[in-house]
Parts: sequence; structure tokens; C-alpha cells
Amino acid sequence: MRKFRIEEKSQEPTLFDTYVSNTVVATGNNKTIDSAEHVTYRAWLPVEAAGSFEYCFYFSNTVDSTWEDGSTSYAGKSGGKYTIESASIADGGTEFDPNVEPDSMEAVTFSGNSQKEVAPDETFWSDPVTLDVPKDHYLLWEWTVTGTEIPCICMSNMTYAYADQGNGKGFNYVNEIPLPQLFGCKREVKTRIVTLGDSVTQGCQTSDNAYQFWAAQTLDQLGTEDYSLWNLGLGYARATDCAAGGDWLNRAVAGADLITVAFGTNDIISGPYGGSGHATAAEIEDAVRTITKKCTDSGVQTIVWNSPPFDLSAELEPIRTEYNATAASIAADCGAQFFDAASLLADPTDASKTVYGQHPNDEGGTVLATALAEKIREMKNK
Repeated sequence: MRKFRIEEKSQEPTLFDTYVSNTVVATGNNKTIDSAEHVTYRAWLPVEAAGSFEYCFYFSNTVDSTWEDGSTSYAGKSGGKYTIESASIADGGTEFDPNVEPDSMEAVTFSGNSQKEVAPDETFWSDPVTLDVPKDHYLLWEWTVTGTEIPCICMSNMTYAYADQGNGKGFNYVNEIPLPQLFGCKREVKTRIVTLGDSVTQGCQTSDNAYQFWAAQTLDQLGTEDYSLWNLGLGYARATDCAAGGDWLNRAVAGADLITVAFGTNDIISGPYGGSGHATAAEIEDAVRTITKKCTDSGVQTIVWNSPPFDLSAELEPIRTEYNATAASIAADCGAQFFDAASLLADPTDASKTVYGQHPNDEGGTVLATALAEKIREMKNK
């Protein structure tokens, strides 16, 4: 059985205590841009709370999780050297043409400089910058970068993302885009929620750009006056990726008062990076225990999910069943709460089959969000 060692969270205040997420869109790293030469990226992201706020952006030049079989990108892969040539933010409006310049842009700087040389595995923050994003408007992020092996996220149509390659063709849609890992906003909330998981948490295969995945709907139900939500779901992610204790888990713990831990499917299907195939139930349990203990030992309220149905083969479904039999005890042993996502998403006549699709659709997102929001309210009211 693989054992994991992770660093303990510092109890000293950090910028994660000051700046909370202000978008439900996941912005971690699960792939890399092989090469970029003076490429300008633009992304329009919905904000959780509209208004004028101070923003600060966090970056990590390491890949968080393994993509597919790991042949191109894997958890812990170092990003390459790259240059931030410029960065800025703007009120992105309600409708947009990616090739029309915004009315005004606010420069994002780094230690007072408009440019920054980024080293492999470096983590860093931008300087603070103030921006007013009116209700129902998007926040526009823009930056120009040059370098190789730049960590990015496969958006799976989660937001409006474009790139100008400098070839005279203007901005065109891209599904892989490098972004800050946290769109941090200086606003007061009572509870910072972080959602750790795979593509089901990221929100893949819900309606394009509609933000109806369960994490977004959970925040809608709880409200942004008391809550923020930082979506750290990544497509193809394994629990073993997260349990390795890199920046993905460390920043989750640093930025959370409450964490959801939802893994299993990719461990069952693909297994850990560098392994010979699917993980065993014991390996998944070990990884999820490691993640959960890291969270609870750091004083973060934690909710452990079991693994939802995925219409798995007759060979793989028993692994899910065996792992799910341990999920409640993982939570209890580590001082966490348990969330039975599997029963909410399963066909009542066959627990191995899905009702809302392998990646829960908008309706499945509502089912999950309604139950989870109720559980969170109960936890916070105790």
C-alpha cells in the first residue's frame, strides 16, 4: 500500500486568509501549454460577489493532477520557465466580442513590475489591484506569456476562453488556458468553502457556460454574503494525486474553513500515475484518509464523499463498492463528516447505474447541491 507524507499547514496568517475566491470556475492545473511565444490569453469569468473589491491573484507553476494516462501531464510535473509580459483585469461586461478591446484595463503587477520571470515550481502572488465588476457582469482576465510547459487547465467549456497567437488571426476560442490558481478577492465571509475533487467537482458536461454544476449551485443556495467557494476540481484527477501533498492540497487547506473531498472514479479506472492500472479499494482508502487527515488536523471542517456510480464494468464496479464501504469510516476516524453522494445519483433499481449521467448534468447538480447545502447549514449551525 502506498504511503503519503505531507507537510503540515502553517498556523501563521497568510494571504489566503485575506483573499477569498470570487469565481466558482475551477482554475487549477491539469495540463501544460507546450510552447507559447507572445501569446495573449483572455478569459471571461463569472464573479461570486459583484461590486468594487481589491483583488490579488495566486499562481503555482506546477501541474496539480494527472491528465489521462499521464503521458503528457501528471501530478507534480514541474512547469517550465516562462515570462509574464503583461497582465490585466477589466469589467468584462455581459456580452462581448473577444476581438474588441475593453473600455479600460487595470494593470496587474508583481512586486511593482509589469513583467515577471517565473521559475519551475514557483508559487507567487500578484500585487493588489482594485476592480469594480457590476452585477451580472464578467471579470475579464488578460495576460501575455512566453515560455514552455506552462501549466494550464482544460476548461471543458466551463468559461469563455480565447487566445491570440500573434498570427494575425485575432482571438480564437481555446479549451486549454493558463490562469491564476486563485482569483482572490478581499471580502468578508463567514465560511470559505473549498471543493476538492475530479471532473464531477469541476463541473464537466453540464450546460456550457451556464454554471449549473453542483459546486456553483451549492454556493447559489448558501448565498455569497456568508460564503465563498473555491472550486479545486480537476478533470481526470485521482485521490493519489492530491494525497501526494503538493501545492494543490496545501493551498486548499490554507484557503478553507470547510472542504469537500470527492474522489474515486479516476483512481478506479486509471489508477495512480506511474502505476500498472486501476487502484485497489485499499489504495483509494489510504489516499482519501491522507487527504482527510491533512484537512482535519489543520482545523478545517471536512466532508468526505463516497464515489458516485459511473456505469463501470463488471471488473471495476466491485472496487467502487468496496471503497464506498469504507468512506463513512474514513470520515468518522478522521473527525470529518460523510456525504452519501452515490445514493443521490444512483438508479434506485441498480446502484451501479447512473441517473443523471456519468458526469452529473444540471439536474444532478441540483440534487447534489440541495443535499450538500443542507448539510453545510447543519454543520455551521451546531
